[in-house]
Amino acid sequence: MAPSPIQAVLFDLDGTLIDSAPDLGAAADAMRIARGLSSLPLETYRPLAGSGARGMLNIAFGIEPDHPDFPALREEFFRNYEQAMLLRSHIFEGVSEMLCTLQARAMRWGVVTNKIARFALPLTDSLPLFKTAGTIVCGDTTPHTKPHPQPLLEAARRLNVAPEHCVYVGDDERDMIAGHAAGMRTVAACYGYLGIQPDVTRWSAGATIAAPHDFIGWLNTQTA
Repeated sequence: MAPSPIQAVLFDLDGTLIDSAPDLGAAADAMRIARGLSSLPLETYRPLAGSGARGMLNIAFGIEPDHPDFPALREEFFRNYEQAMLLRSHIFEGVSEMLCTLQARAMRWGVVTNKIARFALPLTDSLPLFKTAGTIVCGDTTPHTKPHPQPLLEAARRLNVAPEHCVYVGDDERDMIAGHAAGMRTVAACYGYLGIQPDVTRWSAGATIAAPHDFIGWLNTQTA
């Protein structure tokens, strides 16, 4: 059976559309410096930037969410990040062109991120690129976050597009899990953060792309 035609594209945010690692890493690194610890290079933080506070605090202090100090450190991290989240974050090269192509084809697009609205909305509001997004579903929009499919299903509902007519693009295995569970096609953005020691071949992604412009090439093969 031929796959359903694609009518909408949903994207993860951090590591897929936006490189926010510089600001996320800086927020955690400032906490190290405040405690007299040495600064760590950005590339140390980058692989776990998609995991937000959990990933950044793990790199900075080697702690997990079950550590008793985690809640206080997380709130300190949130304050640091909120004050400087727009300083160094930028759109990945090729993303603007990719989204312009979708617009030219009258294809709806949106964002599904685990980043909570407190941070996701000011970030996307600051960039004109996101004014054409049909929806932005944040980590606290629904009771669940990815890899649960509910945020993706909510985005499809808002766009008035059936899930089987959507494709989800992300840079983490949880994105592929959520996409499959929602009944969507999936594309792994291999230029993103990917996590520590990633093996994208194990993610069961429907396709992989090495750069944003590759997505349009893949889309052409689906709509030819």
